[in-house]
Amino acid sequence: MKGLMIALTLFFLLNPTSYAAFEVKKFENPQHEQRYKQLVDELRCLVCQNQNLADSNSELAQDLRKQVYKMINAGQSDEEIMEFMVTRYGDFVLYRPPFKTTTFILWLGPFIIFIIGFVVLIRFIRLRKKVVITELSNDEKEKLKQLLDEDKGKDK
Repeated sequence: MKGLMIALTLFFLLNPTSYAAFEVKKFENPQHEQRYKQLVDELRCLVCQNQNLADSNSELAQDLRKQVYKMINAGQSDEEIMEFMVTRYGDFVLYRPPFKTTTFILWLGPFIIFIIGFVVLIRFIRLRKKVVITELSNDEKEKLKQLLDEDKGKDK
């Protein structure tokens, strides 16, 4: 038991994932820190795609956070930083991309799909109501009975 405890302790001490990187950034003033936090919240991680830069641990996200930090300390405005990121990585890097010809499907796509689904549902309901159940004539009933009797005879 003692050997197991020593092995587990060594495993956790020597495991590189237990030394997760924790970024500490020093800013000249609280406004720069607030801008940094706001920018990394608004920029998407290009690797994870469903996380912003602040939440992602990918190497690219770390590099982009460093880039934002450097640009803020260099005195660049938020607009300049966003323009740099969009120029380099495209509108996909933004969590809220602007409405323009290249992103209109992104903005209107869910509404278009909803409308198409609604129209299909309405047509399906209307067609379902138009289905008329008809009774078989006596001749048709007799033919059906004969066919079923023949089929039963073949099964035996």
